[in-house]
Amino acid sequence: MLIEPRKEGDMESNGNQNGGSIMWFFRDRGFDDKSINEMLKRCKRLESVQREQASENWDYLKSIGIQERKLPHVISKCPKILALGLDDKLVPMVRCLGTLGTKPDEVASCIAKFPHILSHSVEEKLCPLLAFFQAVGVPEKQIGKIILLNPRLISYSIESKLTEIVDFLAGLGLDKEGMIGKVLMRNPFIMGYSVQKRLHPTAEFLKSIGLTDSNIKAVVMNFSEVLSRDVKKILQPNFQYLKRCGFKDREIVSLVTGYPPILIKSIRNSLEPRIRFLTEVMNRQLDEAADYPDFFRHGLKKRVELRYKLLSRKGIVCSLSEMLDCDHKKFVMKFGLI
Repeated sequence: MLIEPRKEGDMESNGNQNGGSIMWFFRDRGFDDKSINEMLKRCKRLESVQREQASENWDYLKSIGIQERKLPHVISKCPKILALGLDDKLVPMVRCLGTLGTKPDEVASCIAKFPHILSHSVEEKLCPLLAFFQAVGVPEKQIGKIILLNPRLISYSIESKLTEIVDFLAGLGLDKEGMIGKVLMRNPFIMGYSVQKRLHPTAEFLKSIGLTDSNIKAVVMNFSEVLSRDVKKILQPNFQYLKRCGFKDREIVSLVTGYPPILIKSIRNSLEPRIRFLTEVMNRQLDEAADYPDFFRHGLKKRVELRYKLLSRKGIVCSLSEMLDCDHKKFVMKFGLI
């Protein structure tokens, strides 16, 4: 069912013939003919959907908190929503999602991010997913947050995808009854990556630069996002940059283990300015940063530069950890800077 572009003078006659059709529903809400045709190609069921049903589903989405200006984008991503039964599909899923959230706008935000969640079955997909996360150690109160944060999880196969990732994490030494649950709570998006194409190569790269199994376990527990970054595009360049700066292999291991984001931070905007300030302004050695990897975590201007200037005026010399590892109130009291 392809829609011919509208011509002037055709609106009234076509409207009389197709007043109840889905194409007029879309046109009334500002969709152009190209977008309508693309949605009809992707969802053949729309051809038999009457305007009244589409309007009812549209209004329901508005009633649960999705802003009308966002609805065209939501429907474009998943036009099937307009063909789903309101009482037997949309309402049960929204009610179930509502029991998982704690804030009024969480469900609407979840649906806007991944509208396809409404096309899945509560009994066949959502309930088994909840049980899966509970079984791998995610606390019951946190399971809802994971799904609302990354609703795409409902589209993954538990048997062929999610279980494989849990087994991979277990193979890195993470305990299935607690540690894996904590990793998934902090980074539910890790479940969307391929073990073979992304997670395994990244773990192998970490081993290749000298991290032990224990080091890798610590990295995954503290900042599992490193596992999901591309080795050639991100991790390798950052590693090579640290090498060029003069860090020894063992020092890089210390940096990565102590502050894993160092492998994914922007070289130009984050690493380079901090290393230059450390060596050229503060006149400190690289091994001091290796001994205190959190140096790269602190804001350069608001914390590192400011505190260095305050200490320099007093002629005070101290370690990086003494200078940075406390809030401002404790800092000024410690060094008598009030």
